[in-house]
Amino acid sequence: MLKEFKDFLLRGSLLELAVAVVIGAAFTAVVTALVKDLLTPLIAAIAGKPNFSSLTFTINHSQFAYGNFLNAVASFVLVATAIFFFVIKPVNHLMRRLGKSPEPDPVRDCPECLSHVPVGATRCAFCTTTLSPSV
Repeated sequence: MLKEFKDFLLRGSLLELAVAVVIGAAFTAVVTALVKDLLTPLIAAIAGKPNFSSLTFTINHSQFAYGNFLNAVASFVLVATAIFFFVIKPVNHLMRRLGKSPEPDPVRDCPECLSHVPVGATRCAFCTTTLSPSV
């Protein structure tokens, strides 16, 4: 049983997943710091208000803290923007320079609904028409 456990732990996919989780956690810290320490103060310098958490309104003695929602939305947009411009764009540029652009999956048109279906499909996912095997 101990040998099976050792084999399980040393299986490639488990190690790759563990490394991905650790790298992901470290990357999360970097992106969070970028947004919190650089982008948010930059926006605060332009807009004049870095924190919206004090924004509230009251109806029938119930307080709605819509400022917290605005903070969460702004944080999400800033994180997505940072990932796009500082990770996705440079990696795409590097992959183009190296000539390693992903090739699109081959598709063909369904004769009934004219939607694109994979070449190896035997049934259209959109209209369920049976397709002849493609060679």
